Amino acid sequence: MSSSPGSRRSGVGAGLGAGLGAGARDGAGAPILSLQGLVKRFGTVTAVDHLSLELQEGEFLTLLGPSGCGKTTALRVVAGFERPDAGTLTFQGEDVTEWNPQRRGFGMVFQNYALFPHLDVAENVAFGLKSRRRPREEIGERVEAALERVSLPGLGSRAVQALSGGQQQRVALARALAIEPPLLLLDEPFSNLDAALRERTRTELRLLVKELGITALFVTHDQEEAFDLSDRIAVMDGGKLRQVGTPEELYRNPTHRFVAGFVGRINALEGVLEEERGGVQRVRLDAGPRWTLPPGPEPGPCELLVRPEDLTFVEAGTAESLPGRIRDRRFLGAYTLYFVDTETTGILEVVSRESGPAEGEAVGIAPAPGAGLHVFPAVGGA
Repeated sequence: MSSSPGSRRSGVGAGLGAGLGAGARDGAGAPILSLQGLVKRFGTVTAVDHLSLELQEGEFLTLLGPSGCGKTTALRVVAGFERPDAGTLTFQGEDVTEWNPQRRGFGMVFQNYALFPHLDVAENVAFGLKSRRRPREEIGERVEAALERVSLPGLGSRAVQALSGGQQQRVALARALAIEPPLLLLDEPFSNLDAALRERTRTELRLLVKELGITALFVTHDQEEAFDLSDRIAVMDGGKLRQVGTPEELYRNPTHRFVAGFVGRINALEGVLEEERGGVQRVRLDAGPRWTLPPGPEPGPCELLVRPEDLTFVEAGTAESLPGRIRDRRFLGAYTLYFVDTETTGILEVVSRESGPAEGEAVGIAPAPGAGLHVFPAVGGA
Protein backbone atom coordinates (compact mmCIF):
# COMPACT_ATOMS: atom_id res chain seq x y z
CA MET A 1 0.00 0.00 0.00
CA SER A 2 2.89 2.34 0.50
CA SER A 3 3.90 4.70 -2.26
CA SER A 4 7.09 6.50 -3.09
CA PRO A 5 7.93 9.74 -1.23
CA GLY A 6 7.55 11.67 -4.46
CA SER A 7 4.07 10.38 -5.21
CA ARG A 8 2.93 11.10 -1.65
CA ARG A 9 3.50 14.81 -2.17
CA SER A 10 2.38 15.30 -5.72
CA GLY A 11 -0.88 16.43 -7.29
CA VAL A 12 -4.15 15.04 -6.04
CA GLY A 13 -2.41 12.48 -3.83
CA ALA A 14 -1.14 15.30 -1.64
CA GLY A 15 -4.63 16.78 -1.55
CA LEU A 16 -6.13 13.49 -0.40
CA GLY A 17 -3.53 13.21 2.34
CA ALA A 18 -4.09 16.80 3.48
CA GLY A 19 -7.85 16.32 3.60
CA LEU A 20 -7.63 13.18 5.71
CA GLY A 21 -4.74 14.22 7.89
CA ALA A 22 -6.02 17.57 9.07
CA GLY A 23 -6.89 16.21 12.50
CA ALA A 24 -3.86 14.27 13.68
CA ARG A 25 -4.19 13.24 17.31
CA ASP A 26 -2.41 15.43 19.84
CA GLY A 27 -3.89 13.77 22.95
CA ALA A 28 -5.87 16.87 23.96
CA GLY A 29 -9.30 18.36 23.38
CA ALA A 30 -12.78 16.90 23.11
CA PRO A 31 -13.18 13.43 21.57
CA ILE A 32 -14.21 13.28 17.91
CA LEU A 33 -16.57 10.34 18.64
CA SER A 34 -18.41 9.64 21.88
CA LEU A 35 -20.61 6.63 22.63
CA GLN A 36 -22.69 7.09 25.77
CA GLY A 37 -24.66 4.19 27.25
CA LEU A 38 -25.38 2.50 23.91
CA VAL A 39 -27.75 -0.45 24.10
CA LYS A 40 -28.74 -2.66 21.17
CA ARG A 41 -31.07 -5.62 21.55
CA PHE A 42 -32.20 -8.28 19.11
CA GLY A 43 -35.29 -9.81 20.66
CA THR A 44 -34.30 -11.08 24.10
CA VAL A 45 -30.56 -10.86 23.34
CA THR A 46 -28.68 -7.74 24.40
CA ALA A 47 -25.86 -7.49 21.85
CA VAL A 48 -24.47 -4.18 23.14
CA ASP A 49 -24.97 -3.49 26.84
CA HIS A 50 -24.57 0.17 27.94
CA LEU A 51 -21.40 0.78 25.97
CA SER A 52 -19.63 4.08 26.69
CA LEU A 53 -16.45 4.86 24.77
CA GLU A 54 -14.58 7.84 23.36
CA LEU A 55 -12.36 8.09 20.30
CA GLN A 56 -9.83 10.91 19.89
CA GLU A 57 -9.17 12.57 16.56
CA GLY A 58 -6.38 10.84 14.64
CA GLU A 59 -6.57 7.76 16.86
CA PHE A 60 -6.70 4.12 15.76
CA LEU A 61 -8.97 2.33 18.24
CA THR A 62 -9.90 -1.35 18.05
CA LEU A 63 -12.94 -3.17 19.41
CA LEU A 64 -11.53 -6.57 20.38
CA GLY A 65 -13.36 -9.63 21.63
CA PRO A 66 -14.56 -13.16 20.82
CA SER A 67 -17.33 -13.95 18.35
CA GLY A 68 -20.69 -12.80 19.65
CA CYS A 69 -19.30 -10.19 22.05
CA GLY A 70 -21.11 -7.30 20.32
CA LYS A 71 -18.18 -5.58 18.64
CA THR A 72 -19.54 -5.72 15.08
CA THR A 73 -22.99 -4.64 16.27
CA ALA A 74 -21.39 -1.67 18.03
CA LEU A 75 -19.58 -0.75 14.81
CA ARG A 76 -22.82 -0.98 12.84
CA VAL A 77 -24.49 1.34 15.34
CA VAL A 78 -21.66 3.83 14.83
CA ALA A 79 -22.02 3.49 11.05
CA GLY A 80 -25.78 4.05 11.25
CA PHE A 81 -26.78 0.61 9.94
CA GLU A 82 -28.35 -0.23 13.30
CA ARG A 83 -30.34 2.13 15.52
CA PRO A 84 -29.63 1.81 19.27
CA ASP A 85 -32.41 1.00 21.72
CA ALA A 86 -30.86 3.41 24.21
CA GLY A 87 -27.92 5.78 24.49
CA THR A 88 -26.46 8.49 22.31
CA LEU A 89 -23.78 8.80 19.64
CA THR A 90 -21.99 12.14 19.35
CA PHE A 91 -19.66 12.99 16.49
CA GLN A 92 -17.64 16.23 16.42
CA GLY A 93 -19.84 17.55 19.22
CA GLU A 94 -23.13 16.87 17.43
CA ASP A 95 -25.72 14.22 18.31
CA VAL A 96 -25.87 11.90 15.27
CA THR A 97 -27.81 9.05 16.90
CA GLU A 98 -30.74 9.39 14.49
CA TRP A 99 -28.68 10.22 11.38
CA ASN A 100 -28.66 7.73 8.51
CA PRO A 101 -25.34 6.33 7.19
CA GLN A 102 -25.22 8.70 4.21
CA ARG A 103 -25.59 11.78 6.38
CA ARG A 104 -22.82 10.60 8.73
CA GLY A 105 -20.43 10.24 5.80
CA PHE A 106 -18.14 7.69 7.42
CA GLY A 107 -15.92 5.41 5.35
CA MET A 108 -16.57 1.69 5.76
CA VAL A 109 -14.53 -1.39 4.84
CA PHE A 110 -16.55 -4.58 5.24
CA GLN A 111 -15.39 -8.09 6.08
CA ASN A 112 -16.35 -9.37 2.61
CA TYR A 113 -15.22 -6.09 0.91
CA ALA A 114 -18.73 -5.61 -0.64
CA LEU A 115 -17.33 -4.81 -4.09
CA PHE A 116 -19.71 -4.64 -7.05
CA PRO A 117 -18.80 -7.42 -9.53
CA HIS A 118 -20.44 -5.64 -12.49
CA LEU A 119 -18.25 -2.54 -11.97
CA ASP A 120 -14.53 -2.27 -12.68
CA VAL A 121 -12.02 -1.12 -10.08
CA ALA A 122 -12.35 2.60 -10.83
CA GLU A 123 -16.15 2.44 -10.83
CA ASN A 124 -16.11 0.66 -7.47
CA VAL A 125 -13.83 3.32 -5.98
CA ALA A 126 -15.98 6.08 -7.49
CA PHE A 127 -19.26 4.71 -6.15
CA GLY A 128 -19.39 6.81 -2.98
CA LEU A 129 -18.32 9.94 -4.82
CA LYS A 130 -21.05 9.51 -7.45
CA SER A 131 -23.69 9.06 -4.77
CA ARG A 132 -22.50 12.40 -3.35
CA ARG A 133 -22.89 13.94 -6.80
CA ARG A 134 -19.29 15.11 -7.09
CA PRO A 135 -18.21 16.66 -10.44
CA ARG A 136 -16.90 14.13 -12.95
CA GLU A 137 -13.41 15.69 -13.07
CA GLU A 138 -13.14 15.63 -9.29
CA ILE A 139 -14.27 11.99 -9.19
CA GLY A 140 -11.56 10.99 -11.64
CA GLU A 141 -8.88 12.81 -9.66
CA ARG A 142 -9.96 11.33 -6.34
CA VAL A 143 -10.19 7.80 -7.73
CA GLU A 144 -6.69 8.09 -9.18
CA ALA A 145 -5.34 9.47 -5.92
CA ALA A 146 -7.01 6.77 -3.82
CA LEU A 147 -5.66 3.96 -6.02
CA GLU A 148 -2.21 5.54 -5.83
CA ARG A 149 -2.48 5.55 -2.06
CA VAL A 150 -3.11 1.82 -1.91
CA SER A 151 -0.47 0.94 -4.51
CA LEU A 152 -2.92 0.05 -7.30
CA PRO A 153 -2.12 2.77 -9.86
CA GLY A 154 -3.22 2.02 -13.40
CA LEU A 155 -5.64 -0.77 -12.41
CA GLY A 156 -8.80 1.31 -12.68
CA SER A 157 -10.09 -0.56 -15.73
CA ARG A 158 -9.42 -4.01 -14.25
CA ALA A 159 -12.39 -6.24 -13.38
CA VAL A 160 -12.58 -6.81 -9.63
CA GLN A 161 -12.97 -10.58 -10.19
CA ALA A 162 -9.52 -10.58 -11.81
CA LEU A 163 -7.88 -9.26 -8.63
CA SER A 164 -6.33 -11.25 -5.81
CA GLY A 165 -7.88 -11.18 -2.35
CA GLY A 166 -5.28 -8.68 -1.17
CA GLN A 167 -5.92 -6.41 -4.15
CA GLN A 168 -9.68 -6.55 -3.60
CA GLN A 169 -9.12 -5.53 0.02
CA ARG A 170 -7.12 -2.55 -1.22
CA VAL A 171 -9.87 -1.55 -3.63
CA ALA A 172 -12.34 -1.60 -0.74
CA LEU A 173 -9.99 0.60 1.27
CA ALA A 174 -9.48 2.95 -1.69
CA ARG A 175 -13.26 3.31 -2.03
CA ALA A 176 -13.50 4.26 1.64
CA LEU A 177 -10.62 6.74 1.37
CA ALA A 178 -11.86 8.39 -1.83
CA ILE A 179 -14.69 10.18 -0.04
CA GLU A 180 -12.17 11.63 2.44
CA PRO A 181 -14.18 10.38 5.43
CA PRO A 182 -13.91 12.05 8.84
CA LEU A 183 -13.97 8.54 10.35
CA LEU A 184 -12.91 5.19 8.88
CA LEU A 185 -14.71 2.05 10.09
CA LEU A 186 -13.20 -1.39 9.43
CA ASP A 187 -15.03 -4.64 10.17
CA GLU A 188 -12.48 -7.50 10.24
CA PRO A 189 -11.21 -6.59 6.75
CA PHE A 190 -8.34 -9.12 6.80
CA SER A 191 -10.29 -12.25 7.75
CA ASN A 192 -10.42 -13.57 4.18
CA LEU A 193 -6.66 -13.25 3.59
CA ASP A 194 -4.05 -15.95 4.19
CA ALA A 195 -1.74 -15.51 7.19
CA ALA A 196 1.28 -14.05 5.35
CA LEU A 197 -0.80 -11.60 3.31
CA ARG A 198 -2.83 -10.62 6.37
CA GLU A 199 0.32 -9.65 8.29
CA ARG A 200 1.78 -7.66 5.39
CA THR A 201 -1.51 -5.90 4.62
CA ARG A 202 -2.15 -4.79 8.19
CA THR A 203 1.39 -3.40 8.43
CA GLU A 204 0.75 -1.38 5.29
CA LEU A 205 -2.62 -0.23 6.63
CA ARG A 206 -1.04 0.98 9.85
CA LEU A 207 1.55 3.01 7.93
CA LEU A 208 -1.08 4.49 5.63
CA VAL A 209 -3.44 5.42 8.46
CA LYS A 210 -0.66 7.15 10.37
CA GLU A 211 0.64 8.89 7.25
CA LEU A 212 -2.78 10.37 6.51
CA GLY A 213 -3.74 11.04 10.14
CA ILE A 214 -6.95 9.06 9.74
CA THR A 215 -9.27 8.49 12.69
CA ALA A 216 -10.19 4.80 12.60
CA LEU A 217 -12.43 2.39 14.50
CA PHE A 218 -11.48 -1.23 13.82
CA VAL A 219 -13.14 -4.52 14.75
CA THR A 220 -11.34 -7.84 15.17
CA HIS A 221 -11.29 -11.02 17.26
CA ASP A 222 -7.54 -11.41 16.63
CA GLN A 223 -5.50 -9.96 19.49
CA GLU A 224 -2.26 -10.02 17.51
CA GLU A 225 -3.97 -7.94 14.83
CA ALA A 226 -5.29 -5.54 17.47
CA PHE A 227 -1.87 -5.16 19.13
CA ASP A 228 -0.18 -4.58 15.78
CA LEU A 229 -2.55 -1.83 14.61
CA SER A 230 -3.99 0.00 17.59
CA ASP A 231 -3.22 3.06 19.66
CA ARG A 232 -5.83 1.80 22.14
CA ILE A 233 -7.94 -1.33 22.40
CA ALA A 234 -11.43 -1.70 23.87
CA VAL A 235 -12.01 -5.29 25.01
CA MET A 236 -15.63 -6.45 24.87
CA ASP A 237 -17.28 -9.52 26.37
CA GLY A 238 -20.98 -10.38 26.41
CA GLY A 239 -21.90 -6.99 25.00
CA LYS A 240 -20.05 -5.15 27.76
CA LEU A 241 -16.87 -3.08 27.68
CA ARG A 242 -14.45 -4.77 30.07
CA GLN A 243 -11.39 -2.52 29.71
CA VAL A 244 -9.93 0.06 27.36
CA GLY A 245 -6.26 0.98 27.18
CA THR A 246 -3.05 0.73 25.21
CA PRO A 247 -1.84 -2.76 24.26
CA GLU A 248 0.79 -2.52 27.00
CA GLU A 249 -1.80 -1.54 29.64
CA LEU A 250 -4.11 -4.40 28.75
CA TYR A 251 -1.29 -6.93 28.80
CA ARG A 252 0.52 -5.75 31.92
CA ASN A 253 -2.33 -4.33 34.01
CA PRO A 254 -5.60 -6.11 33.25
CA THR A 255 -8.39 -4.86 35.52
CA HIS A 256 -10.89 -7.60 34.66
CA ARG A 257 -10.48 -11.36 34.80
CA PHE A 258 -11.77 -11.76 31.22
CA VAL A 259 -9.18 -9.31 29.88
CA ALA A 260 -6.35 -11.08 31.68
CA GLY A 261 -7.38 -14.41 30.19
CA PHE A 262 -8.24 -13.20 26.69
CA VAL A 263 -5.22 -10.98 26.01
CA GLY A 264 -2.03 -13.02 25.73
CA ARG A 265 -1.11 -16.41 27.20
CA ILE A 266 -1.96 -16.89 30.85
CA ASN A 267 -1.65 -19.43 33.68
CA ALA A 268 -4.50 -19.70 36.18
CA LEU A 269 -3.93 -20.99 39.71
CA GLU A 270 -6.35 -21.20 42.62
CA GLY A 271 -5.49 -20.19 46.15
CA VAL A 272 -6.29 -18.02 49.16
CA LEU A 273 -5.12 -14.45 49.51
CA GLU A 274 -3.88 -13.91 53.07
CA GLU A 275 -4.00 -10.71 55.12
CA GLU A 276 -1.25 -8.16 54.66
CA ARG A 277 1.60 -8.53 57.16
CA GLY A 278 4.80 -6.56 57.41
CA GLY A 279 3.99 -4.51 54.31
CA VAL A 280 3.50 -7.53 52.07
CA GLN A 281 0.66 -9.82 51.09
CA ARG A 282 0.87 -13.48 50.17
CA VAL A 283 -1.28 -15.87 48.21
CA ARG A 284 -1.26 -19.45 49.46
CA LEU A 285 -1.75 -21.67 46.42
CA ASP A 286 -3.88 -24.79 46.70
CA ALA A 287 -0.76 -26.64 45.56
CA GLY A 288 1.10 -25.56 48.71
CA PRO A 289 3.61 -22.71 48.16
CA ARG A 290 3.09 -19.08 49.15
CA TRP A 291 3.87 -16.32 46.65
CA THR A 292 4.39 -12.69 47.64
CA LEU A 293 2.21 -9.94 46.15
CA PRO A 294 2.06 -6.16 46.40
CA PRO A 295 -0.48 -5.25 49.12
CA GLY A 296 -3.95 -4.20 48.10
CA PRO A 297 -6.47 -6.91 47.17
CA GLU A 298 -9.01 -8.12 49.71
CA PRO A 299 -8.11 -11.40 51.49
CA GLY A 300 -10.05 -14.53 50.63
CA PRO A 301 -10.36 -17.28 47.99
CA CYS A 302 -8.84 -16.09 44.74
CA GLU A 303 -7.64 -16.93 41.28
CA LEU A 304 -4.05 -15.98 40.48
CA LEU A 305 -3.28 -15.22 36.83
CA VAL A 306 0.34 -15.03 35.71
CA ARG A 307 2.00 -14.72 32.28
CA PRO A 308 4.41 -17.49 31.19
CA GLU A 309 7.33 -15.02 31.11
CA ASP A 310 6.58 -14.04 34.73
CA LEU A 311 7.42 -17.56 35.94
CA THR A 312 10.91 -18.99 36.32
CA PHE A 313 12.58 -22.26 37.23
CA VAL A 314 13.96 -22.51 40.79
CA GLU A 315 15.32 -25.16 43.06
CA ALA A 316 12.62 -27.63 44.05
CA GLY A 317 11.60 -27.94 47.69
CA THR A 318 11.80 -24.26 48.73
CA ALA A 319 8.90 -22.42 50.37
CA GLU A 320 7.96 -20.63 47.15
CA SER A 321 8.64 -23.54 44.81
CA LEU A 322 5.77 -25.22 42.98
CA PRO A 323 6.96 -28.71 41.98
CA GLY A 324 6.49 -29.99 38.46
CA ARG A 325 7.97 -31.96 35.60
CA ILE A 326 8.72 -30.84 32.05
CA ARG A 327 6.06 -32.36 29.80
CA ASP A 328 7.09 -30.63 26.56
CA ARG A 329 9.25 -27.78 25.28
CA ARG A 330 9.14 -25.68 22.11
CA PHE A 331 12.09 -23.67 20.86
CA LEU A 332 10.72 -20.43 19.36
CA GLY A 333 13.91 -18.60 18.48
CA ALA A 334 14.19 -15.76 21.00
CA TYR A 335 12.83 -17.96 23.80
CA THR A 336 11.73 -21.48 24.70
CA LEU A 337 8.18 -22.24 25.83
CA TYR A 338 7.96 -25.01 28.43
CA PHE A 339 4.85 -26.99 29.38
CA VAL A 340 5.19 -28.10 32.99
CA ASP A 341 2.96 -30.76 34.55
CA THR A 342 2.45 -29.69 38.17
CA GLU A 343 0.02 -32.52 38.95
CA THR A 344 -1.92 -30.42 41.48
CA THR A 345 -2.62 -27.41 39.21
CA GLY A 346 -2.43 -28.97 35.77
CA ILE A 347 -0.15 -27.84 32.95
CA LEU A 348 1.57 -24.47 33.39
CA GLU A 349 3.43 -22.57 30.67
CA VAL A 350 6.85 -21.09 31.44
CA VAL A 351 8.98 -18.96 29.11
CA SER A 352 12.75 -19.03 29.39
CA ARG A 353 15.26 -17.08 27.31
CA GLU A 354 18.15 -19.21 28.57
CA SER A 355 19.07 -22.86 28.15
CA GLY A 356 16.64 -24.62 30.47
CA PRO A 357 15.64 -28.06 31.70
CA ALA A 358 15.15 -31.06 29.43
CA GLU A 359 11.92 -32.88 28.75
CA GLY A 360 11.02 -35.17 31.64
CA GLU A 361 13.19 -33.28 34.17
CA ALA A 362 11.77 -32.45 37.62
CA VAL A 363 11.68 -28.69 38.30
CA GLY A 364 10.44 -26.04 40.71
CA ILE A 365 8.45 -23.01 39.56
CA ALA A 366 8.20 -19.60 41.21
CA PRO A 367 7.48 -16.00 40.18
CA ALA A 368 10.34 -14.33 38.31
CA PRO A 369 11.83 -11.13 39.84
CA GLY A 370 9.46 -8.25 39.21
CA ALA A 371 6.72 -10.60 37.99
CA GLY A 372 3.23 -9.31 37.39
CA LEU A 373 0.81 -11.41 39.42
CA HIS A 374 -2.86 -10.63 38.84
CA VAL A 375 -5.32 -11.58 41.56
CA PHE A 376 -9.08 -11.84 41.02
CA PRO A 377 -11.86 -13.20 43.23
CA ALA A 378 -12.32 -16.95 42.89
CA VAL A 379 -14.67 -18.02 40.10
CA GLY A 380 -18.19 -17.74 41.47
CA GLY A 381 -17.08 -15.13 44.00
CA ALA A 382 -17.87 -11.43 44.05
